[in-house]
Amino acid sequence: MKAVKIQVYGVVQGVFFRASTKQAADRLGLKGWCRNEPDGSVLIVAVGNKEQLDQFEAWCNEGPEMARVDKLLKTEVEVEEFPDFEIRR
Repeated sequence: MKAVKIQVYGVVQGVFFRASTKQAADRLGLKGWCRNEPDGSVLIVAVGNKEQLDQFEAWCNEGPEMARVDKLLKTEVEVEEFPDFEIRR
């Protein structure tokens, strides 16, 4: 298992990005969380295998229909245990 922190910049708040992120994570079987950040970005922590995380990163580069992703920063982080994938506020 691997864990990544992904910060997504662009038009990613107010466009159902977090809800769509949860749907994508659930579909791929990932655990972790996402939340809006004060700077207008969305921060995501996801745990899964390499294939799952690669597919998830590709999805994050596009986002939902109304979003516009300008930049994505990904870093590997220490694996944590999460019961599921949740939206944090």
